[in-house]
Amino acid sequence: MTGSESTDAPFDDVESAHTETPESIADEVRHEIRLGHVQDDVSHVLEERFAEAGIDLRPEEVDDLAEEIERDAST
Repeated sequence: MTGSESTDAPFDDVESAHTETPESIADEVRHEIRLGHVQDDVSHVLEERFAEAGIDLRPEEVDDLAEEIERDAST
């Protein structure tokens, strides 16, 4: 290494290591329902979580995902 190179690893974006996806959020909500931590309308919870993560889905997609999560969590 030359004197101008750094030995520190660059941090591209701290949040990139924790990037939320619709699937990861759905898994978290599904898990929280099973634990009894989510009792609100699942569509509403998903909309809030997606908004926080900067994910934009059509309302129909959110509703479909909410129905799938409710079915999975009840089995």
